[in-house]
Amino acid sequence: MSKVDYREILRLDSLHYSRKRISISIGSSHHTVKDVLDTAAQKGITWPLDNDVTNAELEALLFPNKHKVESIYAEPDYAYIHRELAKPGVTLTLLWEEYCRTCHESGRTPYMSTQFGDKYRKWARITKATMRITHKPGDAMEVDWAGDTIPVFDPVTGEADGVYLFVAVLPCSCYVYAEACNDMASENWLLCHVHAYNYFGGVARLLIPDNCKTSTISNTRYDTVLNKSYQELAEHYNTAIVPARVKAPQDKSHAEGSVKFAETWIIAALRNQKFFSLEEVKDAVAEKLKELNSRPFKSRVGNRIDAYLTEEKPYMMPLPTTDFEPAVWSSAKVPNDYLISDGRNRYSVPANLIGERVDIRTTRNMVEVFFHGAQVALHKRVQSIRYEPIVKPEHMTPEHRSYLRYNTEDFTSWAESVGSDTSRVVQYYLTSGAAPEQGYKACASLMKLGEKYGAKRLENACGQLLAYSSVPSIRNLSSMLKNGQDRISAQKQEPIDNVSHGFTRGAAYYRKGGEQK
Repeated sequence: MSKVDYREILRLDSLHYSRKRISISIGSSHHTVKDVLDTAAQKGITWPLDNDVTNAELEALLFPNKHKVESIYAEPDYAYIHRELAKPGVTLTLLWEEYCRTCHESGRTPYMSTQFGDKYRKWARITKATMRITHKPGDAMEVDWAGDTIPVFDPVTGEADGVYLFVAVLPCSCYVYAEACNDMASENWLLCHVHAYNYFGGVARLLIPDNCKTSTISNTRYDTVLNKSYQELAEHYNTAIVPARVKAPQDKSHAEGSVKFAETWIIAALRNQKFFSLEEVKDAVAEKLKELNSRPFKSRVGNRIDAYLTEEKPYMMPLPTTDFEPAVWSSAKVPNDYLISDGRNRYSVPANLIGERVDIRTTRNMVEVFFHGAQVALHKRVQSIRYEPIVKPEHMTPEHRSYLRYNTEDFTSWAESVGSDTSRVVQYYLTSGAAPEQGYKACASLMKLGEKYGAKRLENACGQLLAYSSVPSIRNLSSMLKNGQDRISAQKQEPIDNVSHGFTRGAAYYRKGGEQK
């Protein structure tokens, strides 16, 4: 074990300590400190270092001949490996095979492929090798839609609709992900990215898309404005979106090439199969994708799967703990009923926002509403279509909130205290909908009419309305009371509606034109 604290020497040097102060601090000679710092500078080893880099490993790199112990394994020339990797088509797998042949010729034992790769990558990390490699492992994921589609036939009409193919590729290993979608809308675009990251088992540092509307709002020479949902995805996966320049396909050359490759080995390969559902296409694409990534390279050793696992996967960033949930953003002006829509149901926002424009973020499970960037409402999204809106009490006006204090028993008891006809109207409101709560608003309005005009007039109005209508509306009752029509004798009212259901009078009433006294 090394007695020299190489890590501390490099750390203190990064803090601009003098060599004399470093020597005193760590208890090593000034000559030792000088040798360490000079040699580290020559080999490109600087602070900070990964936590797993030990002093023994640093000593082996800085002073390989010190305490040298003969090993049965032949140590690779890491600098040579790094230089060769910069050449087109050269991979770690190829270099390992060449290293093995050299070892066998010299009678030495080579490291296994995984050890070879791990030792090189650790050397590269410690030395912070900066030699430019055309495509750095784990650096980018390029994405695009294929230009051609796969036809899906309606089993009844025989008409065909096109299914679109999403393609993602890692330029370093050329590892490909492809997925069939029924459209190129934002939700599918985002979901395909999620599935691609899961397929790769990691996240690349950069995300390079085409300039489609689902990725960018605008991309000029001066600035780039990203789609808000797409930016959320990038933040979730801790990656950075760098759209390809307009009319610059070289920025996304591997995606373009892999799209063509996918069009040949997936779309063209499936041309003689007839599909009748999207699910059938998805299964077929998944099978062809497996074959595509297993095909041997023409100009290099191995295939896409091998290249990814041995060369690129260790450099991919880890996946987040949860998948990204795609969201659709929209905006709306809050109407007088302070309800906004997700396209299927209506949800409440605070009533004080009536007339204001709000931003709406909709996911599969949630509806969020924002005003000036601050969240003002959050609802669990209802998947089935509901007639009644989803309203939170805290969003309601004081007047509307008072409705929540009532219940079926309260309305029933109050109506009975007013009179039999009022009670029948209340029962209609409580039983005509799918749930009693749907009638609470009408019952509360009826109570207000009673407060305004008195119980006697309300009872008379209810009796008169029931005499000629099976549907006692609040609007009609309010109009009758306002105009004093409740004072007119019910016996003089001509029946205008004799519907078999609802509220009707008995035969005795109609026999002589009115109620019998």
